[in-house]
Amino acid sequence: MNLFDIDSIFFKVLGYPLSYLEFFAVLFGLLAVALSAKANIWSWPIGIVNVVLSAFFYYQIQLYPDMFLMGFFFVTNLLGWWRWANPKPGEEDKKKELKVSFMKPKVFWFWLGAGVLGTFAMGTLASRLHEWFPLLFNLPSAYPFVDSFILVMSVITTFLMVQKKIECWIIWILIDVVATGLYFVKGAMFFGVEYAVFTGIASFALWNWIREYRSYPKTA
Repeated sequence: MNLFDIDSIFFKVLGYPLSYLEFFAVLFGLLAVALSAKANIWSWPIGIVNVVLSAFFYYQIQLYPDMFLMGFFFVTNLLGWWRWANPKPGEEDKKKELKVSFMKPKVFWFWLGAGVLGTFAMGTLASRLHEWFPLLFNLPSAYPFVDSFILVMSVITTFLMVQKKIECWIIWILIDVVATGLYFVKGAMFFGVEYAVFTGIASFALWNWIREYRSYPKTA
C-alpha cells in the first residue's frame, strides 16, 4: 500500500476504484469542515492533515491550482488555529475563543470583485504552466479557470474564516457548488460527493454562526 499514490486502491464503490489517498483526504476534509461549522477550534489541526493528503491527490489529476491552494491552506490552518485560540480583548466568546461577526457590505463586495479579477489572472497563469515548466507539469492544467476560481475564492474566504466572519460561509457555498461539478466532470467521484456534502455543511454553518451571533449579549 502506498498512501500517496492514486493507483493504490482501497476498495471499489459502485465500480469506482477508490484510492487510499482519496478516501483519507475526503474523510479528514469532511471532519474538518463539520467542526468548522460548529466553530470548533479542532477543525484547524484536522484540516492540516486534509490539505497534505489533498495536495498529493490534486497533483496526480492535474488540478494544479488546487494543489497550490493546499500549500496556502497549510499555512492558514496554522494561522487560524492560533487566531481562534488567542482573541484580542473584547473579541472572546464564552469559551474564551474568537467571536463570530459580520462584515460591512462594501467590504464583502470588494472581496467578491477581487476574487473575479484574481480568477482571471490565475486562470491565465495555470493554462500555461505545462508550457513554461514542462518537467514539473507534463500535462496541461485541467479546467484552469474553473479551478482557479476555486483557488482564488478559497484564499479570500479562508482569511475571512480566520477572522470568524459569517459571510465566509456564503462564499464557501458558492465554491462548493462549483467544485462539486468540477470533480464529477474530472472523474474524482469521491471528492465530488465530498463537496456536495460540504455544500450542505456550509449552509448549516451559515445558519449556525448567525444563531451564535444573535446569542451574544447586546452591547449599548
